Amino acid sequence: MNQTEIINIFTKKTLGLTFVLSAAAFAFGQEKVGISGTVVNKSNQPVPYASVTFSNKQNKLFSDATLTDEKGQYKLELTPGNYDITIEAIDYKKSLINKQISAAGNIGALSIEPEKSATNVKTQDIEGIVLTAPTTKPYKVELDKRTYDPSQDIVSKGGNLQDVLSNVPSVSVDTDGTVSMRGSTNVKFLINGKPSALLGIDDGANALQSIPADQIERIEVITNPSSKFEASGTSGILNIILKKNKKVGFNGNITGTLGYLPRTNLNTNLSWRKNNWTWFLNGGGGYSENKSKNDTETTYNNIVFPNVNPSASPFTQPDDIQSHQLQNSTNKSYNNNYNLSAGFVYDISPKTSVNLSGVVRTFEGDSNELLNTYNDFFRYNKDSNSWNAMNSFGQRNSTGRNTNLAFQGDLGLDHKFNDNGHNLSLSLSLQRNRSNNNSTILETENYLPVFEDITSRKSVNKTVVGKADYELPIGEQSKLEAGYRIDVNNNDYDNFVSSTSNNPFIPSYNNKTEYREMFNAFYLQFKSKVGNFGYQLGLRDELSNVKINYDNLDPNFVPLNKTKNYNNLFPSVFLSYDVSKDNQILVNYSRRIDRPRSFFMIPFPNYSNNQNIFEGNIDLNPSYVDSYEVGYNISRKKFTVNPTLYYRHATEDTKMLIYRPDESQNVFYTKPINLGNDDRYGLDLNFTYDPFSWFKIMGSLDVFGYKTTGIAYYTTKDAQGNEKQNSMDFTGDGFSTRARLNTTFKLDKTLSVQLQGFYRGAQKTASQDTQDMYALNLGISKTIWKGDGTINFNIQDIFNTRSREVYTYSSDFTRRNYMQWQPRQFSIALTYRFKQGEKIEQPKKKKDINANDTGGDEQAPM
Repeated sequence: MNQTEIINIFTKKTLGLTFVLSAAAFAFGQEKVGISGTVVNKSNQPVPYASVTFSNKQNKLFSDATLTDEKGQYKLELTPGNYDITIEAIDYKKSLINKQISAAGNIGALSIEPEKSATNVKTQDIEGIVLTAPTTKPYKVELDKRTYDPSQDIVSKGGNLQDVLSNVPSVSVDTDGTVSMRGSTNVKFLINGKPSALLGIDDGANALQSIPADQIERIEVITNPSSKFEASGTSGILNIILKKNKKVGFNGNITGTLGYLPRTNLNTNLSWRKNNWTWFLNGGGGYSENKSKNDTETTYNNIVFPNVNPSASPFTQPDDIQSHQLQNSTNKSYNNNYNLSAGFVYDISPKTSVNLSGVVRTFEGDSNELLNTYNDFFRYNKDSNSWNAMNSFGQRNSTGRNTNLAFQGDLGLDHKFNDNGHNLSLSLSLQRNRSNNNSTILETENYLPVFEDITSRKSVNKTVVGKADYELPIGEQSKLEAGYRIDVNNNDYDNFVSSTSNNPFIPSYNNKTEYREMFNAFYLQFKSKVGNFGYQLGLRDELSNVKINYDNLDPNFVPLNKTKNYNNLFPSVFLSYDVSKDNQILVNYSRRIDRPRSFFMIPFPNYSNNQNIFEGNIDLNPSYVDSYEVGYNISRKKFTVNPTLYYRHATEDTKMLIYRPDESQNVFYTKPINLGNDDRYGLDLNFTYDPFSWFKIMGSLDVFGYKTTGIAYYTTKDAQGNEKQNSMDFTGDGFSTRARLNTTFKLDKTLSVQLQGFYRGAQKTASQDTQDMYALNLGISKTIWKGDGTINFNIQDIFNTRSREVYTYSSDFTRRNYMQWQPRQFSIALTYRFKQGEKIEQPKKKKDINANDTGGDEQAPM
C-alpha cells in the first residue's frame, strides 16, 4: 500500500464519520430553543474553557452540558424548563444558580469566583494537587511528578514521541534514541499508566518513533515514584498519556506532515461525548527515511605473533608492534508505521463508569548498511626473516527487514462510593507483540567474497496486567490508599543463523528461549496534613519469579534452565511544608529496582556481524537504588522556579563489558555484568519566565556529579593461544551537565516562533570518555482558517551537530567511536480541527453527564 492510498483511506474515513455524525444530529433533533451566554470572573473578565452544566429539575433526560470557548462564550439548545446551572473551571470555585429557560436568546453572564490562590493551590490532598504552574504553563509540578503538556511545543508538531521527549524537563534523548533521566538510562516507560505493547519488547528508538506527537495528551515525569507506582526503573518513570478527549459534543482534528529526510504522516483524533457516552477514535500512519553514520577507529596494542623471534623484528620491543583498524559505516532505513486506537467510557450511574479500549500498531522497516573496514598491520615473512607492513580492505553489506505487530485491549471499572474521595478502580490489560527481524550479510575482503550470513530473529511477547486501587478518606485531611497488581509476561525468542564462515559460535546463535516472569505487588499508603505540614508514608511489596529455558544447536551445549525469585520491600516517604501560598518545600525518599531486560539474560540473543557480538548474561541480577530529593517550588504570575537537589545510590549496577576473547582476532564482545556501585547527585532546575505577553521562556538545567566503582576481571586468549588475565576499570568520577532552553515569540495573534536548544556535557570514567554535544531546533506556527487550522514548520538540528563521540580504553586496545543517529531534518505539518467545541445531538436520550473533565483520563499507575 503506497502513501497516496493511505492518505485517501484516512481522508475518506474521517470525512465519512463527520458526515454520519452530522446527519444523526439533524435526523434526531428535538424541539429545543437555542440559548447562549458567557462566564465571567469578579472583574467581569471572560473565563475560557469553563464547564457549564444544565440540570433539568423535572426530567434529567433533558439535561445537557457544554464548554465556553476562548472568549468565555457558549451556545447550546435546551428543552424549555427549570434548570440548575453548575459552572466549574480550573482555579475557580464551583458556582450553582437556578434559571428558568422559556425561550431562545442570551441568558446573560454567569459569574464565578477564583480560589484563594489561582496560581498555586496549597496541598490539601498531598499527592494530587498542582503546586506551581497554572494551566497555561507547559509543565506543572506536583508532589511526586511533573506533568508536561506538548501542545505548546511547536518544534515537535507533526513529529513523534521521540521528538516530544527531546523537550521534556529532566529528560534527555541520545543520538541513538536512548532516553535518560538525570544522566541515567534506567527509565521505565508506561502508556496510560501501564506497560504497553505499543512500545514493543526491545524495539528501542523504533517504538518511540511510531507514536505520533499529535496523539499525546501529556507526559508525566516521575523522578522519584511513590509506593503506589511500580518499583521498576531506577532513574524514574515516564508515563505517556494518550488522548481521550472528553469535550462535549463532536470534536476532532486531522494532521498531515511532509518532511525531509522524507517523512510523511497523516493522523486523526476524533471524539464524541453526549450524556452517558464518550467515544474516541485515534489513528494514523506514516513513512519515513533515515540515514545514520557510525565511524570506529581502533588501535591494538601489544600484538605478539606466534612462532616469531622478536629479535628478528625491526622493532626493539614487541610492545612497539601495533595494528590499526578504521571502520566507516552508513545505514539507510525506510520505515512504515500505522496505528489505530478506539474506545469508549460509559457512565452506568453518576458514581460508576466502565471503559473499554483497544490499540493496534504495525511497524515495517527496511535497512541497508554498508561497512568499510581498513586494516594496517605487520606480518612476519619467514623467507626474508623480516616484518612487512601489510594492509587490507574489507566490506560488509547488510540488508535487513524488521516487522512488528502489537495489540492491546484494556477494560476498566471506576466506582465512587461518595463525593469525598472514597473510590475503587479495577483494570485489566491484555497485550501481544510480535517482532520479526531478518538480515543478509555479505562480507568481502580485498574485493573478494569471504562469507555470507543469513539471520532470522523472531520474538513474541504476551502480557497480562491486572490491578486494583482503593482510596478511603479519613476525616478532611487524611487518606488511606491500598492496591494490588499482577504482571505476567511471556517472551518467546527463536533465533536462526546460517553462515559460510568458520565462526565457531554460529551453532550457539541457533537457539530458542522461553522467558517467563511474574510479579505480584501490594502497596499501602497513608497521607495527611497538619497545618502547613503534609506527609505521605508508603510501603510496597513485590514478589518476582523469573524462569528462563535456553537451548541451542551446539552439540556440546547442555540446555540451561534458570529460576530466580525475589521478594523485596520498597518504602517511600514524601514530606511537604507550605512556606507561603506560593512557596513550598518538598522532601522525599524511595527505594527502586532495575530488573534486567529479558534479552540481556539470553546467552546469545542475536547475531548482527562477526566483528561486534552482543553476549547475554543469564546470571545477571537486578540493581537496587535508594533515591533522595529535596525540592523547592516558587510560583509567581510571570515565572515559576523549581530547583531540586537529588542523590541516588545504586548497588550491583549493570555495566557493559567490552572485550576481545581471542587477541588473534579482531572480534569484540559486549556483555552486561553486575559490578560495583553508582552514585549520582546534583541539582535539577526547571523554570518558566513570561516577561511579556508575546515572549515566553522555558528552561531546565541538570548539573550532576557521578562516581562509579568496580573493576571487571575476565580471561582471554593471546595470539599464541595462552590464557591471559585481564581487567577493565569502571571506576570514575566527575561532573557533567544537561541544559535546555526553549524560547517562544508570539509575533501576532496567529503567528509564533520557537527556538529550542540543548547541551549535554562530557562524561569520563577510567575506561571511557564521552564528549559533549549540542543542537538547536526551530519551529514556526501559524493559525489559519479562522482558528480551525494550524500550519507548522520545523527544523531539527539546524547546524547538524547532534552526534556522539566516545573513546574507550583497555589494556590491549584504544577505540574511538563517532555516531550520528539522525542528520538535520525539516518538516511542515497542517492541522484541521473538525467542529471544535460544537455539539451534535445523539439519536437516543441519555442521562445527565458530568462535563468537568476536559482532558485525558487521570491515571494512577501501580
